[in-house]
Amino acid sequence: MQDRPYKEIKQSNYIIREFSQSIPTLELVWHRDKEDRIVQATHETDWQVQLDNEVPQRFPENKLFIPKETYHRLIKGTGDLVVKIWQKD
Repeated sequence: MQDRPYKEIKQSNYIIREFSQSIPTLELVWHRDKEDRIVQATHETDWQVQLDNEVPQRFPENKLFIPKETYHRLIKGTGDLVVKIWQKD
């Protein structure tokens, strides 16, 4: 199994992922997912998300839609980041 740069807890209809402040920046790589996703930070944070061909943005207070096969990455901020992820088949 591939090592992941986060801890993950699966709930009935969403996933909780926690990214530690101590994670090396090099582990936060550009990637794409095989399904649409809706992502929301569970707390105010200065971590950012960057979608392909867009400038980085702070996590919005509401949900962020990431279409399947869209390259994106996280940019580390201060403190840990905890996000809720809803995958759409």
